[in-house]
Amino acid sequence: MENLNEWFQRGLTKDEYIESMQVNKEELMSIYNSFTLTDEDKDLYQQFPVLELKAVVLTADWCGDALLCVPVIQRIAEYAGIELRFLIRDENLELMDRYLTNGTARAIPKFIFMDQEGNEKAVWGPRSPEVQSLIMHERSTLPAKEDPSFEEKQKEMYQNFRARMTTDHALWESVNKSVKDELKNLL
Repeated sequence: MENLNEWFQRGLTKDEYIESMQVNKEELMSIYNSFTLTDEDKDLYQQFPVLELKAVVLTADWCGDALLCVPVIQRIAEYAGIELRFLIRDENLELMDRYLTNGTARAIPKFIFMDQEGNEKAVWGPRSPEVQSLIMHERSTLPAKEDPSFEEKQKEMYQNFRARMTTDHALWESVNKSVKDELKNLL
């Protein structure tokens, strides 16, 4: 089993990852360019460089949750002095399977924060609690899976939610708050 530093070394830089994107590139960049941190958040995150953290991000460019979380957390990482490296989930299942959601799901993105020696310090993902609640609520409005309209309605629900992710600053802030809550324990 490889240690986290070896996975980190394999990962793509932010620019390499964005360059490789085939699906949500424009939307991801739109969030990245629009998301800003409050002065209070900047002050908090600027305490992190002394920890010398870095992180492996398990992701895929087709993933709606990654579309929302990657640009927000990239912005956080810049203020916190945390270098991110991106691994495509389906090309790195050995690592993904060590970080399953609820022990069963290969849900992404997953951010695995570590120190310089490759020791895991925190794991975040795939969603903020607020986004998870919204998705669960939206799913509860769908017809039963046996219903002939289920697939169409589910597709429509995800398309609408994806559109909302690119413009809803409250969703962006929910990711920031959730990551902040996870990382501030390290200070």
